[in-house]
Amino acid sequence: MLLQAAAALTPPGMGVTVYDRIDAIPLFNEEIEDPGAQRPVAVRELRERVREADGLLISTPEYNQSLPGVLKNVLDWLSRPAPDEVLKDKPVAIMGASSGRWGTRLAQAALRQVLHATEAIVIPQPALYVREAAQLFDEAGRVTDPSVQRTLDEILRALGASIRMRYER
Repeated sequence: MLLQAAAALTPPGMGVTVYDRIDAIPLFNEEIEDPGAQRPVAVRELRERVREADGLLISTPEYNQSLPGVLKNVLDWLSRPAPDEVLKDKPVAIMGASSGRWGTRLAQAALRQVLHATEAIVIPQPALYVREAAQLFDEAGRVTDPSVQRTLDEILRALGASIRMRYER
């Protein structure tokens, strides 16, 4: 819901496309990376979408004080270098929402660590650690908290600035 809210709040000149097929990505298996082996179709499609994107906005919940395994699995697939590195030098903004009272600080710290290993450009701030998320959305999935809306706007603007800087190099 946080990604949908961000997509609805994008500033002029920016678009957010939510990838909602994460369940189609199979478990990472390095043996598939043997020369000549074909990656699964869902993985090839996701890598192409990431390659074509100017930047990424990742929202994570927090499970057992870390990022969910399914997100780590996706990042493992995206981090593979051959035939090209789709995360290297890619601007990435991260945020998270949790139904619990602790937010997503630990999940985002773990996510930053993984993204650092991929050589993605992770935007250091602003930070958004939504806690008790069910109280912040209306029936239509819109964010009702003005401070969360402001921070979403700040995150999108920071991501846009990072993307512009990447292309000015």
